[in-house]
Amino acid sequence: MPPSVQTFDVVLVGGGLANAMLASALLTHAPQLRIALVEAGTRLGGNHTWSFHQGDVPAGARAYVEPLIEHRWPAYEVRFPRFARRVQLPYASFTSARLHHCVERAFAQSPQGQLVLGRRAVRVAADRALLEDGSVLTGDLVVDGRGPERFQGDSACRFQKFLGLELSLRRAAPVSEPLLMDARVPQSSGLRFMYVLPFERQRVLIEDTYFSETPDLCEDEIERRILRYAADNGFAIDGVIRRERGVLALPGAVPESPVDRGPLVSGYAGGWFHPTTGYSFASALQLAECVRQYEPRAIFGTGLARLAAAHARQQRYCCWLNRLLYEAFAPERRVHVFERFYGLPLATISRFYALQTSAGDRARIVCGRPPRGFSLARILSNHPSPGSPGVS
Repeated sequence: MPPSVQTFDVVLVGGGLANAMLASALLTHAPQLRIALVEAGTRLGGNHTWSFHQGDVPAGARAYVEPLIEHRWPAYEVRFPRFARRVQLPYASFTSARLHHCVERAFAQSPQGQLVLGRRAVRVAADRALLEDGSVLTGDLVVDGRGPERFQGDSACRFQKFLGLELSLRRAAPVSEPLLMDARVPQSSGLRFMYVLPFERQRVLIEDTYFSETPDLCEDEIERRILRYAADNGFAIDGVIRRERGVLALPGAVPESPVDRGPLVSGYAGGWFHPTTGYSFASALQLAECVRQYEPRAIFGTGLARLAAAHARQQRYCCWLNRLLYEAFAPERRVHVFERFYGLPLATISRFYALQTSAGDRARIVCGRPPRGFSLARILSNHPSPGSPGVS
């Protein structure tokens, strides 16, 4: 029998954060469009917790971001060996379970939408996706958001990696606001800090996070470190509810994806992420807000190119910051870079996380007295001159 063919305005391949946000934007703001979202698994979003600053959310995205939010706080803390601060920037979080629920419900309420779970796309082209069962979905716009494999094997990559435990507690947690960075822990494998989200009085997520040269995670040892940290800091552990892990590539340079032809590549594979933090929520929203403003067949050669150019400028700056972090500071000294960063004005911190820094922000981040541990000799050793021994 010939393969079945279904026609849509937009076909989204991959059910991660980026395409989930694109689907949410289109279902909210362009309900007349025929939209398909294809995911190989049976759930959207994997097993993740996403957190973000209020400044990460464009005005047009609030309608579909607001239902996602499970927890919100008016501020958060950072703690370093010689500096601590309550950062008065509103902060929020949601889980992949909530993401799946909201997107699934949006599709169920859409007469034009189709959520396709448990079916893998084996080939993606500018105007169609071929699924493993032989069926074909065609679209005026096809968006490929199937993951970060693009950066595998990049020798210039560094990594932001973490293991998190969601814990139930016997009594109220000793913190009521997020602890975004507790870098008073021993520094190993590069910059290391604990990340604490108090979801409820007796439920908390604690992640042990590393900015490192290698992607490996010694999960058993890290889990013991988390439990030891929790006990030492007054968290009365009752049990482990859930585990999550992540290894985010931080490339030395982000190759720009073509935005003048399809398929449009979204998410991490398309370079829509923050090169310094590894986070992708703000970039996913910027892309979704851009795409939903144009007819699917007219997206290329419009505001998408302007967005991509502005995004690339921000990324080049962040990649340069990455090189400074890794090349100018010994691993145990990198904590001082973030210690200095969190002394900056709130607006600069907010725009940095949203990948919306101004020229003034970029100057403010690097100008002035360098953080403790800065080593010009270390930079030169990483970039020897042509006349140096061993360099031809």
